[in-house]
Amino acid sequence: MQGCLQQSAARDSEKKQRVRYGMITGVKPEKLDYYKSLHGKPWATVLAKIKECNIENYSIYLQKIDSNYFLFSYFEYTGNDFDADMKKMAADTATQRWWRETDPCQLPLLEAVAKKQIWTKMEEVFYNK
Repeated sequence: MQGCLQQSAARDSEKKQRVRYGMITGVKPEKLDYYKSLHGKPWATVLAKIKECNIENYSIYLQKIDSNYFLFSYFEYTGNDFDADMKKMAADTATQRWWRETDPCQLPLLEAVAKKQIWTKMEEVFYNK
């Protein structure tokens, strides 16, 4: 019985948390079709790396506001060390190639530019489970 309790406690401590992320960036109108075509046929190696880095339920939405286009992304992180997983993803050569295709399509918000990033994190103001 005690062995079962210890195993159960070990499994509980290994349970991964689920953190939701929402992000935003702009997209260049002249690059919109190319960006959409890339995401219409994403590279299998990039998808595998996303999963390996504990990203689940990843979606990107497009919205035109006035004359500007914006991308809104949502994903759930289920790992235990977000920064380490993001470094692992950034070190992946296939992901680096993917970003060399997608990054020039995007127009980061000023907040992201100041941090040398593409996407700006959004504040979650409501969640209903």
